[in-house]
Amino acid sequence: MNINTNTTIKFAVTTALALAGAAAQAQSQVQVYGVVDAGIVAEYGTPTGTNTSVSGGIGYGSRLGFKGTEDLGNGLSAVFVVESGFAADTGTSTQGGRLFGRQVWVGLNGAFGAVSVGRQYSPYYKALADMADPFEDGYAGQAMNIMAGNRRMDNSVAYRTPAVAGFSAEVAYGAGEVAGDSTRNREMSGSVTWAPGPLMVILTHHRRDDALLPDHVTNTGAVVRYTIGPVIGRAAIVRNRGLAGDDSRDALLGLTYQSGPHRVMASAVHRDDRTAARRDARQFGVGYVYSLSKRTDLYTAYGHIDNDNGASYKVGNATDDGNGNAAFNLGMRHAF
Repeated sequence: MNINTNTTIKFAVTTALALAGAAAQAQSQVQVYGVVDAGIVAEYGTPTGTNTSVSGGIGYGSRLGFKGTEDLGNGLSAVFVVESGFAADTGTSTQGGRLFGRQVWVGLNGAFGAVSVGRQYSPYYKALADMADPFEDGYAGQAMNIMAGNRRMDNSVAYRTPAVAGFSAEVAYGAGEVAGDSTRNREMSGSVTWAPGPLMVILTHHRRDDALLPDHVTNTGAVVRYTIGPVIGRAAIVRNRGLAGDDSRDALLGLTYQSGPHRVMASAVHRDDRTAARRDARQFGVGYVYSLSKRTDLYTAYGHIDNDNGASYKVGNATDDGNGNAAFNLGMRHAF
């Protein structure tokens, strides 16, 4: 009788522990992911003529990341992302050698929306790079060769609302953390999106206070995107106000065509400098991506910039600011 009772108890305990472990695993999930991107870059119009090199992070920044979620019950979940960037051609860290330079944040998701804290992408950047730019801030034709990126915000707190009747909004505040003056070096970014269907309209604004001077830089933009079958039409206009009276306008027109494994990208960007210097610039970019699978792409792209009156904009890619006024890319991306 005792043996049967002990056996029953042991079986019950083992079963309970197994079920508890299974439940915990079901409620908490961690995913390892990444991108390896490398290829050949030919740059033209550099100080040394034409340069050809093997490079990493051309179309997409190579990365290794961990992201997870834990179900806290009642529709609430804890989430996190820890993501490190690296150069696929040399194996070195990117983003200035930071261990997790691409992004690292923790937050909560629920019916109220989402709150996150850490180093993360600004709402302004998401509007311009993800929605307006056909090249999505990669390849030689990316709009951020000319337009302000405002990519990441350190020491930031962000809040994203749920979508209601097609409307949603996101705001972020990045503390400057300058001793004695909380206004220095801080960043504020936000966007309001209306997306009732194939049409998407975004209004966005970003402000960055100078670390030393009582002055700031602002970028205020509007993005329009429309999807018709395999075609996505994109347009954006941005007003830039900078230090010492800098004033300019940026305009972007872009197109993406997707048919099966084929994706074609094209865009034109114009910088209208409103200061006396009139340092205008114009860029044209075209690219093609062929998907070998859901995770592996082959790509090629070309970008060219015309600078006026001493303007010095360069054709870069996802992780390189570039050295010349034109560039050709040929490469491969694999996601895992």
